[in-house]
Amino acid sequence: MKKAHILLIYTGGTIGMAKDFQTGTLKAFHFEKITERLPELSFLDCEIDTISFSQPIDSSDMNPILWTEIATIIQDNYNAFDGFVILHGSDTMSYSASALSFMLENLSKPVIFTGSQLPIGDLRTDARENLITSIQLASLKENKQAIIQEVCLYFEYKLYRANRTTKIDAENFQAFASMNYPTLAESGVHLKINREYLFRRKNNVPLSVFNQLDTNVAIIKIFPGISEKILNGFLSINGLKAVVLETYGSGNAPTGKWFLDTLSDAIKRGLHIVNVTQCAGGTVMPGIYDAGSYFDKIGIINGKDITTEAAISKLMFLLGKNINAKELKIRFETPICGEISKKSL
Repeated sequence: MKKAHILLIYTGGTIGMAKDFQTGTLKAFHFEKITERLPELSFLDCEIDTISFSQPIDSSDMNPILWTEIATIIQDNYNAFDGFVILHGSDTMSYSASALSFMLENLSKPVIFTGSQLPIGDLRTDARENLITSIQLASLKENKQAIIQEVCLYFEYKLYRANRTTKIDAENFQAFASMNYPTLAESGVHLKINREYLFRRKNNVPLSVFNQLDTNVAIIKIFPGISEKILNGFLSINGLKAVVLETYGSGNAPTGKWFLDTLSDAIKRGLHIVNVTQCAGGTVMPGIYDAGSYFDKIGIINGKDITTEAAISKLMFLLGKNINAKELKIRFETPICGEISKKSL
């Protein structure tokens, strides 16, 4: 069989850093020389090409303009490669990977985000395993078709659906979790692919990249003591179009009249508000508590078991479609690429 052809896209982040032993600082190395840093890559049964951002980006500086740049690189090289591995800083990786899952419409090839907690040149680095296994996963085929056909995130022996992930740890190698959806694959002595959880498109249509993201969005986390002045001020920001509202538990929130009226007035002004849980796992069930029931009456969008990272990027995506409020609510509450569980519908 013809060897799989994989494109590595280096955007920045710890994985592409090397220590300057004279100064002790970390500097990005020339990623096209990755095989010199990681000669093990030559043993993989695939061909590997690389593209690097002209200026590597610290993940804290990642933004939707750069998401578009990544998506465009994939679009321009889509027919020439069998899979794509995106090297990215871990801090905002779940945001970027979630956004790409929506932007790459009709994707039928693997796009795998990975990174590391330690630089690739460090003696104890996790970069080697993360990179090598990501490439192997992106190379998997069956009957000339890619086994993985979605945007994923690989870290510390586990492959996740990208739009189900959250970074949970800044120090340990197991930095990510997918609380509401099972892992897609696990790396041990053998690569175990959990095929029943893989996403499959119903229609075999060409890739389409949507890059008209609307960034007039915000995240508000409810906390004990939040005031009417603060909430109203936030929801009255000029140009704001949509908000991800992080509520307690299964979608509960304060029941004070001022709180509910403030949200209702904002929705009447045309603001889209999505209710998601602050909890790492679980789903929004608005009918359990009084505030949740009221949310449904005034038209707040039920985020169900979506992550905050996926919710904010999905809002940017849907707002960019320039659809009316009713359709946006319907489309947000309906899974596009596996970001919401069927059990929560």
